[in-house]
Amino acid sequence: MRDTRFPRLSRTSEPTASKPTVVSEPATSKPTASEPTASSRTLRLSGTVDDSIVDGPGIRFAIFAQGCARRCPGCHNPQALDVDGGRLVSIDDLWQRICANPLLTGITLSGGEPFEQPKPLLTLAGLARAHALTVWAYSGYRYEELLAGQPSAAARTLLLACDVLVDGPFVAALASFDLKWRGSSNQRIIDVAASQAHDTVILLNI
Repeated sequence: MRDTRFPRLSRTSEPTASKPTVVSEPATSKPTASEPTASSRTLRLSGTVDDSIVDGPGIRFAIFAQGCARRCPGCHNPQALDVDGGRLVSIDDLWQRICANPLLTGITLSGGEPFEQPKPLLTLAGLARAHALTVWAYSGYRYEELLAGQPSAAARTLLLACDVLVDGPFVAALASFDLKWRGSSNQRIIDVAASQAHDTVILLNI
C-alpha cells in the first residue's frame, strides 16, 4: 500500500540532498553486483532511500513501490498511490545499487503497496536473503489477509520471503510520533518466521 508510518512526514520519494550519494562500484565484502540476478523483471517504482535509518533496524535500502488500491485516508505517500505513476526500473538495476553499499544490513519494501507487485519484489527479496540482508515489508494488508492469498497468491509467497512484516492500514486517529517503526498503534511488527513456526501471529520483540 503506501508507507503507513506517521513519522515520515518529510520523506520524499527520492533520497534527500543531505544523504550520501550511492556509488556505482560493487562492494567487495557484501554481495557483488556482477552476480547474475534471478530475474530481469521490472518494478513500477515511486522512489528509494539508499541508506534509510527509519525503515527498520540498521542501515537499509528502502524501496517504495508505486501504486496502491487501498488508499488509506491520511496516507503520507500520496504520490505513490497512482498505479500509472512512478517509473519502471529493472530488478537488476536495484540490486546493483544495493550491492554498492557495503554498510547495508537489509532492505525494506514499502510503497505504495509492495504486495500489489509481488513478483519482482520476490526476486529482490530472494537475492537479499541469499546475501545475509534482512527483508522488512510494510503493507496496508493484514498478515492474515496476505497469508490467505490476498491480493494474490504471489503476495503470500512474498510474505513468506520476508523476515518482518509491519501490517495494517494507517489510521490517522491512532497515529503517534512515539511509535517505533510504525505510524499508528493498530499496526503490528510481526516476526514472519516465528509466526509460521507457531501458527499464530508472533510480534517482534523490540
